[in-house]
Amino acid sequence: MSKIEEILKERILVLDGAMGTMLQRYKFSEADFRGTRFADWPCPLQGNNDLLSLTQPDAIAEVHRKYLLAGADIVETNTFSGTTIAMADYQMEELVYELNYESARIAKVVCDEVTAATPDKPRFVAGSIGPTNRTASMSPDVNDPGFRAVTFEELKTAYAQQVEGLLDGGADILLVETVFDTLNAKAALFAIEEVKDKKGVQVPVMVSGTITDASGRTLSGQTAEAFLISIAHIPLLTVGFNCALGASQLVPHLEVLAAKSSFGVSAHPNAGLPNAFGEYDESPTEMAAQIKEYVEKNLVNIVGGCCGTTPEHIQAIAEVVAGCKPRSVTVG
Repeated sequence: MSKIEEILKERILVLDGAMGTMLQRYKFSEADFRGTRFADWPCPLQGNNDLLSLTQPDAIAEVHRKYLLAGADIVETNTFSGTTIAMADYQMEELVYELNYESARIAKVVCDEVTAATPDKPRFVAGSIGPTNRTASMSPDVNDPGFRAVTFEELKTAYAQQVEGLLDGGADILLVETVFDTLNAKAALFAIEEVKDKKGVQVPVMVSGTITDASGRTLSGQTAEAFLISIAHIPLLTVGFNCALGASQLVPHLEVLAAKSSFGVSAHPNAGLPNAFGEYDESPTEMAAQIKEYVEKNLVNIVGGCCGTTPEHIQAIAEVVAGCKPRSVTVG
């Protein structure tokens, strides 16, 4: 754990970009998602990107490699939906451990391969832990505000299974990301602490929330400062924001974290805001110019990209932050 913490004091680390954006380039068909092993699976599987770690592992490895060669220090595992809760959509709950283990293993192999070529720049695997498709603090039914589609205990159990697979597969960091409901994140953090105690290991933890609109709040209604306070009892490597907004729109929220947090601050925004077709038009040059503001204002310790970003975006970002001083991790 001290290794990445020491590096974080010396320079700004670069996180990778969007896995989904890159996988879209392959134009995988239903048959490609199924492969031989799942040819007779009883429900459609196209769109289950996590499954590609089992059926198209070479493609997943290739995406990781492209991001690392573009300048990323950290790559995220292909496990954004790697819980029994999310995998229930595909009747694949029983595969959760294997999906997480294999995704982490693939990422670790590629990281070790690239690190071996440039040992002065170690690469790290961040186990990606998504928010699931349910929310613990709000009702999905407007006619029944007291209803909850999932309990804290169910979330904790699901996250613990995911965390075990990620750690056994070789994840160096655990990244609880795209947090829209802080209660979900608390369940993930609780599960992580339980698994760490069970295994007798220490592992750095990153938490990244998502501001959903111009109000500057998460979906469950928290401001950046409230979000920080809600999770600050856990020892974290970084706290930050990703997704939903472009780089420039994240600035005021990162300023709050940078001023108030004793942890490192991370940011991996989208490549701008989506257009009318849900696509992202912001070029690597345009995005990197906005990321430069993060550096000039001394806001970040880790920076990367979310929806719409590619290795070209990450290369441009890596060039902007190269040699720049990271934000000092002290209480504001």
